[in-house]
Amino acid sequence: MARLGGSRRKKVGVFTKDARQQGKVSQRSYLQSFHPGDRVVLKLEPGVQRAAYLPRFHGKTGVVKRKQGGCYAVTITDGGKHKEVVAHPIHLKKA
Repeated sequence: MARLGGSRRKKVGVFTKDARQQGKVSQRSYLQSFHPGDRVVLKLEPGVQRAAYLPRFHGKTGVVKRKQGGCYAVTITDGGKHKEVVAHPIHLKKA
């Protein structure tokens, strides 16, 4: 039997905005910049699916390692292991 659904299946509650935040995405958050060593929180922006990370990393805190194209490579700890996640700056918030 084929696998049903995609990577965002069963994530409706996690990836919905409340009424005050709905609408267009702000350019400030879309174009924000970080420096290597900055601490950031992975907070997925539901309105933009470009360069999004896996939903299991939602809410994790990490350190910016480097800039990779228009995105940033962030090192997080998941289950005692260090993992590297590449995400667009719109999905990152300063910690």
